[in-house]
Formats: sequence, structure tokens, C-alpha cells
Amino acid sequence: MKKIVILFFAAITLSMTGQFSVVESYKNNSDKDPKEVTKVSAFKPGEWLKFRVHYGFLNASYATLHLKNDMVDSIPVYHVVGKGKTTGFASLFFKVDDTYESYFDKEDGKPYRFVRKLYEGGYTKDVEINFDHNKDVAVLNDKKNDKKLNFTLQDSVQDLISAFYYLRNNYEFEDLVQGEALELKVLYDDDGIYRFKLRYLGKEVLKTKFGKVECLKFQPLVQSGRVFKEQESLALWVSNDKNKIPIRIKANLVVGAISADLDGFNGLKHQFKIIMD
Repeated sequence: MKKIVILFFAAITLSMTGQFSVVESYKNNSDKDPKEVTKVSAFKPGEWLKFRVHYGFLNASYATLHLKNDMVDSIPVYHVVGKGKTTGFASLFFKVDDTYESYFDKEDGKPYRFVRKLYEGGYTKDVEINFDHNKDVAVLNDKKNDKKLNFTLQDSVQDLISAFYYLRNNYEFEDLVQGEALELKVLYDDDGIYRFKLRYLGKEVLKTKFGKVECLKFQPLVQSGRVFKEQESLALWVSNDKNKIPIRIKANLVVGAISADLDGFNGLKHQFKIIMD
């Protein structure tokens, strides 16, 4: 049960972040300014998303993402708070209470600060990463172990949460190529910068509690053996509309499987499209 919530947040990011290479390819091969391509933001302050996470037959936890305005060193930023908690029967076996926070630029989406606080069955973690883009360095402060690490920033490195919002504003559906593998770099822990690969699989209509929703399906290529059953064990479906929000996540683990479905939302910038029969 320990990995349920972190897998949820990782799944959102891994499944969205592969689209980054499409953006980079467009930047490198087009005379157009990428900022001119995405004229309408996919989100606005006040957006709130709630997901119900299942582990096997158990309704294991809920996870939420809440976007609001804030300031970092007098700079106006977006501030996202992600929370995940086990509930009901599952919490009797393993209590999880995790918080993820990201502060990122309103103009270009670059991260300024990332916070990760975990409580998982007695295990705790308290990490803060501050990004200095003028010096091209990120400083990770492991508060629990009184340890600091410096990382040299590479082009367009995101944190685990800011990557999701960055990509919602910086890719176009028509740029995706079915079957193509994509990549992104993310810094979120003391293991350093990760390079993830993902494959776009095409469109699919899902039945949800809100009705039928047309989605784009993605498949990250994850490391098999330790957590995931196979390299292609993770999949995510994103709404095929201007909001570009996760609708469903599924992962086959070495032991069991988890899934997450959009359970509630508020403050979307654009109309949430439902297919009417």
C-alpha cells in the first residue's frame, strides 16, 4: 500500500511528460514561436481535480490537485498542492498522508520550488527543491536527514508536478504521432534527474461517472521488476479537449494492480466535453 499515492502522482506526470519531446521537436523545426502556438491556457487559478484510487478491489485512497495564485521572491507564480490519503478499510492496514507542492512561473512554466512531504505507515520524508534558473542549479534540501544536494539544471527540467501543468499549455494534439516514443527530464528526489519515455497510442472513448469522454491514451515505458510488472504496465487517458486533464490511470504492479479515475472537478477553464448518445 505504501506506493499507491506516489504512483498516482508519478503516473500523471509520466503519462503526460512524454509529450514534451513533441514540443521540443516543434521548437527545433519550426520558425514559429512556441508561445504563439498555444494561445489559450488549459487551466486557471481555482482548478481542483479529485481522483479515486483503487488497489485491487479496495477503494484505497483519494488524491487531489488544487491550483492557485501565489508569490515566490516577489514573483507571481502558480502554486499547486497535491494531496493523497488512504481511506476506509485500506487505511487500517497502511495509513498514507502525502503532500506534494509546486511553485512555477506563470509565463513559461519553469519551476521555482517543489515540496514533498510523506507519511506512509510510519515512514516520513520532507524534501524541498529550490530552482535557481539564473545559476542553472537546483538545491535539494532533505530536511529529515539534514542533507543538501546540488544539481546542475539541464534544458527544460521540471519537477514532478509542474511538468503536468507545463505540458498542458505547451503541446498540441495534432503534433502527437501514434506509436512514437517521447521523452522528458524531471527532478523530484535525491536520485537526480530522470529521463522518461512514453508512447502515444491514439484516441479512445471511456465510460466515466460523468458520461462518455473522448480521451488520448498514453503508455509510459517504466522499469519492470521492482514495482511494475512489465515495462508497459502503466497507461493514462487524458481528455481530448482544451482542459487536457487525466481521466483514468491504470498500472499493473508486481503484486496486484492500481487504477485511478477522475472523481470530481471544479474551476475548469474550459467546458468539460461529454459525448452525448
